[in-house]
Amino acid sequence: MITAIREVRRAKGLTLDDVARACTPPTTAQTIGRLETGTRTVSVGWLNRIATALGVTAADLVKLPDRIYLPVAAELDAGGATAPRRPATVAAPAPAPELVAVTVTGGVGDYRAGDEIWCERLAPADFARALNRDVLVPRPGGRFVFGRLLNREGGKLHLLPLEPGARQQVVADAPWLARAVRLVRAL
Repeated sequence: MITAIREVRRAKGLTLDDVARACTPPTTAQTIGRLETGTRTVSVGWLNRIATALGVTAADLVKLPDRIYLPVAAELDAGGATAPRRPATVAAPAPAPELVAVTVTGGVGDYRAGDEIWCERLAPADFARALNRDVLVPRPGGRFVFGRLLNREGGKLHLLPLEPGARQQVVADAPWLARAVRLVRAL
């Protein structure tokens, strides 16, 4: 199996040791290095551990033949744009079954008209993973609330809509919510 562990790790600015310590249970930098280079076979268990440590899905770490990879032309930081030290690629965003999209038709908050917000659907048991994040919450009658999840008390969700001066809204017994995970913006 060909993996993109090294590319994802470098894109996040992490060292082998950073990833090794972030694994549960922790491992060694040498082990992560062997898994990156293919010296050691990557099992599904290892793939899941490393994906969790990197904050991505296991699918993001697997190079699939039908997935589109873009070459990295430059790296940008406060000092400006520079050529990458090593050849690198990034995988184009791939949709997953648990994702839903929100299209922005008029600028609001940090979002501009034309933006696409990809959101991961979460069941009520996982709502805590969305605290202090932008979320889409269904309401009765085919309506929705989109805003920052401030608090969860029992079956009630407290959201702050993105509109300036908007008042906090409370949604009770939401069957699911969708946490914003990716912003797609045309320049």
